[in-house]
Amino acid sequence: MPSLRAEGPGERLALDDYSADFSRHFWRSGSDGFWKLERQQSFQEPGVESWEAFRKGHWDESLALIEGQRGHYEEYFQRIAGSGFALHRVRCVEEPISPYLQWELHLLHLKAQCGEDTRVLPGGDIPQYESQRPLPEIVVLGSLVMYEVLYDDAGRLAGGIRFDDPRDISRCRQAIQKMHQSGEPLDSFFSRQVARMPPPTVTEE
Repeated sequence: MPSLRAEGPGERLALDDYSADFSRHFWRSGSDGFWKLERQQSFQEPGVESWEAFRKGHWDESLALIEGQRGHYEEYFQRIAGSGFALHRVRCVEEPISPYLQWELHLLHLKAQCGEDTRVLPGGDIPQYESQRPLPEIVVLGSLVMYEVLYDDAGRLAGGIRFDDPRDISRCRQAIQKMHQSGEPLDSFFSRQVARMPPPTVTEE
């Protein structure tokens, strides 16, 4: 299994710099595609309407807001396909599924229906990749650039570490690809494990 840790130095970017840098490179991901590994089981998504509704305990409203984004994501993934690349995601899922992850899996299910290629790595398979330390949150944009995405203690996006060494980028992309190959397609996991779950109980932080 190739390592998911960069060997070369990275450049730490504050949130605004990370967002701008990511936006500059995203549409140039090319045939190697976009690969993302999500490990943490809970994040904060301030400003995302469906997450805000979920956080307030308005589950039906949250799901309706997610469904209301279908047209947006259909256009978004059509544009991505027209740009010559695809989005691939590995979502680590521990059980019991956290309230946040229950919400996110509904959003990811919509994205998958619109064109994102997402697979689930179940909790029982995660330890084989974490013999020394937890997996990082990684985004690889083709062969151009890779980021370790950083979050604060509350789970809010805080910036990223950018890596440019082609060897690190290739190795980490291959590692995520192998995890993706061993994962379960999101559609089948969602139908079996998520679709019939009762509304989550949300504790305000």
